[in-house]
Amino acid sequence: MKKLLVLSFFVALTVGALKAQNTTTQQAPANGPKIEFAALEHNYGQIQKGGDGNCAFTFTNEGTEPLILSNVRASCGCTTPSWTKEPVMPGQTGTIKVKYNTNNVGGFTKTITVTSNAVNNPRVVLKIKGNVQNPNANK
Repeated sequence: MKKLLVLSFFVALTVGALKAQNTTTQQAPANGPKIEFAALEHNYGQIQKGGDGNCAFTFTNEGTEPLILSNVRASCGCTTPSWTKEPVMPGQTGTIKVKYNTNNVGGFTKTITVTSNAVNNPRVVLKIKGNVQNPNANK
């Protein structure tokens, strides 16, 4: 009986602690690097097979400390990202360049995951989409 009472008390404490955590709002610290993108998505629209599959995402460090991108990873091998490797100082901008292989005919939606030391959003997912058309398909 004593064990049941102790177990019930422990469960009540655990539930109370979890509820308290869910009701507090989580805010990014006031200091540190903060990443802000001009746009999170690029739509190529209709693009010809073999056409220019390049685009760029621009971001700004809106924080108080240097912003460092530790990793930028595409969702598949048909998308190749390159990015600013140096720390981006507060108020400065950086770029993530993306090249999609436009030899793949058809519609596509791909993601690029950006990992950084930003206090407001350490993991950002960018998206590219479009439709590659084969100009020789109607001949």
